[in-house]
Amino acid sequence: MTGQTSRCGIVAVLGAPNAGKSTLVNRLVGAKVSIVTQKVQTTRARIRGIAMEDGADGKAVQIVYVDTPGIFAPRRALDRAMVQAAWEGAEGTDALILMVDAPSYIAASDEAGKAAARRAAEDTDRIVDGLKEQGLKAILVLNKIDLIPAPPLLKLADRMNAEGVFTDTFMISADKGRGTDDLKRHLTSLMPEGPFLYPEDQLSDISDRLMAAEVTREKLFLRLHQELPYSLTVETEGWSRTKKGELRIEQVVYVEREGQRALVLGRKGHTISTVGRLAREELTELLGETVHLFLFVKVRENWAQDAERFRGLGLEGLPKP
Repeated sequence: MTGQTSRCGIVAVLGAPNAGKSTLVNRLVGAKVSIVTQKVQTTRARIRGIAMEDGADGKAVQIVYVDTPGIFAPRRALDRAMVQAAWEGAEGTDALILMVDAPSYIAASDEAGKAAARRAAEDTDRIVDGLKEQGLKAILVLNKIDLIPAPPLLKLADRMNAEGVFTDTFMISADKGRGTDDLKRHLTSLMPEGPFLYPEDQLSDISDRLMAAEVTREKLFLRLHQELPYSLTVETEGWSRTKKGELRIEQVVYVEREGQRALVLGRKGHTISTVGRLAREELTELLGETVHLFLFVKVRENWAQDAERFRGLGLEGLPKP
């Protein structure tokens, strides 16, 4: 299509860890392009989801949503790379969204508020400060409104808008789909004229190999309910065809210590077996073909400080000083 018959733009979604960014991007795209768990820092790299919409002016509109890692106070090299990737995802976009976990932010002001809520609020405030410093404007999206009454929600909206960095405010439940259609229509109206950046039938820029690793990592996160998820990563190391032409995928789960390896394997290998089954079932559905998945668990000390590992996560390497 030419610039006269189509519109196309990029929307970056920023927010503190676990604000619901991946859930929102998946809903706006209409397909699962980012893994979703209740663990913070689930998204580690920028993932682009691609949606086709009909503009009110009759033009076809392609919106490229950039799902960014959560922005927080980094400690490890991996953390710093993730935060850098998030801010870089905001560069050169046609619209920015700051997504806020409204219940957590409101709970942070309560003296009895949990430490996790306070951290989330601090991370959100840090992003607002970053927007101010860079002279950027954003759309405020207050998420999880189904979990909180209206009065404190409206008070939060007033407080956030007093910062002077927001052009519009939307109150949504990304999980339930409340308010997301209005947000989608607004974003569609903001996209400039221009040719599409991706084929119309493409849903994401993530490679099949990386997507397969992300699916397995999601199942591990959901299965392991301790701090271990932040000490593991998954890499797809084998991608081949069997004699029957079926897909054979070999993946390695890297952990930092031998004790973590035992936890991932589980008693008599039960945990890794269950994770493998669940990941294989989802990959078979996503890829539309029979998948044979083989998982191996290895110890690689301090992998989160290794720049080579970042490339396997979709990150370019160590952050800039």
